[in-house]
Amino acid sequence: MKLRPPERFLRLARSQGQSAGTTIGARKIYIFPTGPGLVYGLLILLLLAGSMNYANNLGFMLTFLLASLGLVAILHTWRNLLGLELIPGRSEPVFAGQDALFEIRLRNSSSHPRPGIRLEMPGVEASESDLEANSTTALHLSEPSASRGLLKLGRFSVSSRYPLGLLRAWCYVELDADCLIYPQPGPKMPAADAPDYSHSQQGDKGVGVDDFVGIRLYREGDSPKHINWKALAREQGLQTKQFGGDRSEKRWLDWDSLTGLNSEAKLSRLCRGVLDACDAQQEYGLRLPGIEIPPGRGQQHRHQCLQALALYGVKG
Repeated sequence: MKLRPPERFLRLARSQGQSAGTTIGARKIYIFPTGPGLVYGLLILLLLAGSMNYANNLGFMLTFLLASLGLVAILHTWRNLLGLELIPGRSEPVFAGQDALFEIRLRNSSSHPRPGIRLEMPGVEASESDLEANSTTALHLSEPSASRGLLKLGRFSVSSRYPLGLLRAWCYVELDADCLIYPQPGPKMPAADAPDYSHSQQGDKGVGVDDFVGIRLYREGDSPKHINWKALAREQGLQTKQFGGDRSEKRWLDWDSLTGLNSEAKLSRLCRGVLDACDAQQEYGLRLPGIEIPPGRGQQHRHQCLQALALYGVKG
């Protein structure tokens, strides 16, 4: 059974910054009996009525013992949340239509463990963990993304039913956390936007497209097609095959080259162009109204282009 206080009576634990997080205070915790807890309370009342009716001392002793146990459970359930710190973690960018995964770090600075800490949001799968004394752990909440831009983490609850499951203590939390949502990839770019071949002074240093010239250590962003898998099988580590030549592939992904489409359709086409160019290991640049990203390659360049598409026209 879950009761939701009216909005004007809600006490929220709010963070004051992207990395500051929030700490659950004593006045922000709600507590209410669960279904088994209500049955437990009814049982105590029945035992009390029977003991009074029959003047049974053993019945009184059992009644008061069970009532005392319930009172102690209230304290332990409330204390299991008191002082718990919640800190927003890193959220990896996703494409529109995918679920954004928000990392929330739970820090237990007390000398006692906190079992059964549970994070919940309406309509999404809950996340639960046990915290040891003086420890930090990470839980994740997923939230569906409908459009590009920055998706803010909504209000969620942190709760506990420790130790007996008779009571549920919970607190509503708002963290200053967001996730970057890339545009949904659209159809391929028009054939007219084919890559340009231009003279490359670095064609003999492993960035050309013609002849095999040697091996170098693997760097993040290298194509899996160029990895020397035979060397990896011989336990010689990750190595990348180098290709030289006197030309390199460059292409511009240009907003103005897409006609007859609305803004969102253009952004989706350009997003597909970035992904295709990255997969083909091409050197590519991006032109948007008022924005120009010079040609480059690699995962960092890919993120820079997709970020520009995701935030284009989005008000801060």
